[in-house]
Amino acid sequence: MISRLTPVLDWFIPENIRASETDVPMVRHFVMLHLLGPLMGHTVTAFLLMQLSESNWQFWVVEACVASFFLVPLILRQTGSMALAAMVSVQTLVGLSLFGSFWFGGISSPLLPWFLIAMVLCFFYLYDSIKYALIGITLQLATFTAARLLSGNFPQLVDPAELLLPNVFSILAALTYMTVMCLFYEAVMRVSLRLEQETIDQRGRVAELRHAMSAAEQASKRKSIFLAKMSHELRTPLNAVIGYTEMLKEEWIERGEDERKAKDLDRIHAAGRHLLALVNNVIDLSSIESDRIDLNTEPVVVRDLADDVIATASPLARKRDNKLVLNMPEDLGTLELDALKVRQSLLNLLSNAAKFTTKGTIMMTILRSQEKDGDWLTLEVTDNGIGIRPEALERIFKSFSQAENDTATRFGGSGLGLALTKRFTEMMGGTISVRSEYGLSTSFTIRIPAIESSLSERKVA
Repeated sequence: MISRLTPVLDWFIPENIRASETDVPMVRHFVMLHLLGPLMGHTVTAFLLMQLSESNWQFWVVEACVASFFLVPLILRQTGSMALAAMVSVQTLVGLSLFGSFWFGGISSPLLPWFLIAMVLCFFYLYDSIKYALIGITLQLATFTAARLLSGNFPQLVDPAELLLPNVFSILAALTYMTVMCLFYEAVMRVSLRLEQETIDQRGRVAELRHAMSAAEQASKRKSIFLAKMSHELRTPLNAVIGYTEMLKEEWIERGEDERKAKDLDRIHAAGRHLLALVNNVIDLSSIESDRIDLNTEPVVVRDLADDVIATASPLARKRDNKLVLNMPEDLGTLELDALKVRQSLLNLLSNAAKFTTKGTIMMTILRSQEKDGDWLTLEVTDNGIGIRPEALERIFKSFSQAENDTATRFGGSGLGLALTKRFTEMMGGTISVRSEYGLSTSFTIRIPAIESSLSERKVA
């Protein structure tokens, strides 16, 4: 039944109120009471009309007031103000009950119980503007009292003995009205208590999450410190292994020992250097996570830095018969850079390109551009290797993550290079992006601010 009435009730509810899910049930209840209330009120006015010998102006004022409650939902629809509609309803109901009581039975009037309904409506719907509602009610009570004192007695338009049946119907109508309001209020309180309990539960969950996040942060810091300490401890014996391997190789070469043994030493040396590189990556990553690594900027001749990177990366490229090409203007000037981090970032990208490209071309492009947001240095490494699947692009910059599950098995690596490159780039105030077409090519682009070195400025001057 209520579901069938909902579209009718919602027609009176303006859009600004309908947008709030918490207010709509209350407003629907308000509209329903003002459509059903006048119908119950007319049962009392019908009894009054039957008791009157002839209708008079006082009766028609009462009848007009009862009928006017049908207009309250329209006031709500037109003005969009629940407070205004409720204020009109309360003040009209108070005036109706006091005026009807004065002319039709005084204290015994069947209209007097409606005053209690008006007070309930006042406190239920006008809690935000209760002061103004009470002022209006007080003024009407004062007028009613003054009229009573001036007239001396209530007028006897209807025989009090004839008001018994109207009183019964009025009290039943008032009880029905109050019962509907109480049932709705009980439903509101039930929902409110449920929401309050859910809020308390949610706060508890939030507190637990905060505690868990704090514990996770502490654990992460401890992990980073542990990794840094362990990596330092591992690096010392690794350096010794690499050093002694180099010494043994030189000694065996001088003695003219078996070439096979020299190749074994080369394998030990390569494995040691590879392991040392992994340890250094772990140290760098853990230092960044524990905020124990800083930028060390210095004047850097960009051309010299590029030549140094190419010279270091060339052996890596030749392992798979790749051609390494440098594409940059002859002179990009002297910039304030952290040379170590820029060099390591480029070597990480070139190492990746060499690892996943066979008999192809690897190009390192370095350009400087003046844009709206400042001067930028662009470092791009492009290869025509195996490429990266679209779904893998999102995870390649994560620590210990690789594009494919079997990448480490097929090509080696720890999945730290790109993560470190991204961290270094962000530390330098730049960004790194990747474009790739699976099976054809991959391009990594680093953009960092190009800050002119004061040393360069002095040379220009």
